[in-house]
Amino acid sequence: MLVKCTTASRHLYFQGLHPEPSLDHRLRSALLRRLGLRFEPSWKAAVKATLLIRNIGQLATPAGTDAVRGSSMDRLTVIKDAAIAIDLERIVWVGPEADLPPIDDPAPNEIDALGRTVVPGFVDSHTHFVFGGYRDEEFLWRAEGVPYMEIHERGGGIATSVNATRAASVDELMALAGNRLARMLELGVTTVEGKSGYGLDLETELRQLAVMSRLSSLQPVDIVPTYLGAHSIPMEFKGDPSGYVDYMIATVLPRVHEQSVARFCDIFCEKGVFELEESRRYLEAAAALGFKLKLHADELYRLGGAGLAAETGAISADHLLKADPVDLVKMANAGVVATCLPLTAFVLREPYPDVKAMMTAGCAVALASDLNPGSCYSQSIPLMFAIAVLYMGMSAEAALTALTLNGAAALDLAGDRGSLEPGKLADALILDAPSYRHLAYHTGMNIVDTVIKRGKVVSIRS
Repeated sequence: MLVKCTTASRHLYFQGLHPEPSLDHRLRSALLRRLGLRFEPSWKAAVKATLLIRNIGQLATPAGTDAVRGSSMDRLTVIKDAAIAIDLERIVWVGPEADLPPIDDPAPNEIDALGRTVVPGFVDSHTHFVFGGYRDEEFLWRAEGVPYMEIHERGGGIATSVNATRAASVDELMALAGNRLARMLELGVTTVEGKSGYGLDLETELRQLAVMSRLSSLQPVDIVPTYLGAHSIPMEFKGDPSGYVDYMIATVLPRVHEQSVARFCDIFCEKGVFELEESRRYLEAAAALGFKLKLHADELYRLGGAGLAAETGAISADHLLKADPVDLVKMANAGVVATCLPLTAFVLREPYPDVKAMMTAGCAVALASDLNPGSCYSQSIPLMFAIAVLYMGMSAEAALTALTLNGAAALDLAGDRGSLEPGKLADALILDAPSYRHLAYHTGMNIVDTVIKRGKVVSIRS
């Protein structure tokens, strides 16, 4: 269901920037415009802007400063013939171009959207983009049907990535990760979460996080760093997951906190890796240091990770392929974002997440790529969007919400980005399409033409 605003965006007027004009006033204004007369209604206060995006055929955005839950994800604000006024990094006005208020001097730069569609920048809230080495041979083994344990016996699995990442220098990781970020930007990603987790030791985990910190100042995509030392059990602690948790709590978490290189801590809460009690102990220690929490939960087994996410006040729980419906309700009640990773299920040929169950439970659902060297070497937003609509039963409106505002909420950033509203960061995409629905309809194709990040054009194809 759409909330269409074709003459005046009631939602945006309620942002407190303008009183809503009377119907009589609007009709007089429209008549004078049709007569070709210049007229600025008295209710329009001038705004200061450094950039105007004009001639937007369709503007589509979720709304609000918090995650959108359940069936509300199926609603967008859609404005025809729209414009956006931006002052430096922030949006100051959004609405029908016919209602654009006067702009203070000096005159701003302008972008002609050529009647195309504008949506918020995408927020990819779950990736592992800093790693060394590749596992393409393992990918083909899996495609041939080789079981996981046999792949492990052949030398595959996460240990391959750990060894390659430990051996990589900062400069090597910078080059590899920088190239991946550049491709994300072309696909419309303006904010990305990045996890460590391919070192499983103090030195390499800090190196991965340092790479993210350095890249943050060298390219336009905002990076939200997550410490994921609890990704697997390293060889040094083989058979002793509890001992490895003790090591992280005593040695690694304090150093990561001291250096301020991660906002989140994450753990792979899974049978045979980190069980519930080990995960709880680790998460409580991380929270005590001030880290915000995330979980890889209930991907392979119904262990109860989704319920633990609710119990510990995590910002998000991710994967959730086997999550208990009761735990989904607990997540919804606790405000935990349910992050679905369709590309991983696609690559592993596993059933897709039950988004309908999550939305029925009242969860806010986010979509993310899970870019990583093993189970999902892909950051393809177009493929992910198509899978969400074609195979997971999401509406185009829900998928766009999941990839923008709810992705921001999964990083605790919904108050700052994820929608095109006054006060938020000016992160916007111009699509080479007449409607946002083409994100699914033009299946698997990148239709992002122009990327605007913090009020600046940072990528353009046409």
